[in-house]
Amino acid sequence: MTDASDHTFVTRFRIPRRMWDAYGTATTRQGVDRSADLVDHVRSFIEQHGNDRERAELKAAEQELAERRARKGGRPRREVDQ
Repeated sequence: MTDASDHTFVTRFRIPRRMWDAYGTATTRQGVDRSADLVDHVRSFIEQHGNDRERAELKAAEQELAERRARKGGRPRREVDQ
């Protein structure tokens, strides 16, 4: 059960260090933020495979993100060196 005051949180999962490092260098080379890429993957997975309740949770989470970004002035622009 989650509390209404919950915000984004740090979660842990197990992945081989070499795989995580390779993912980091590959995303950096492509100008992609690794965390944002993971969130995009989770979003896409829920949209494709989630049930009605899970999609409703995704919609609520997206609204929460939009509201938080509006209060903070939006998401900062990504700077990419190419």
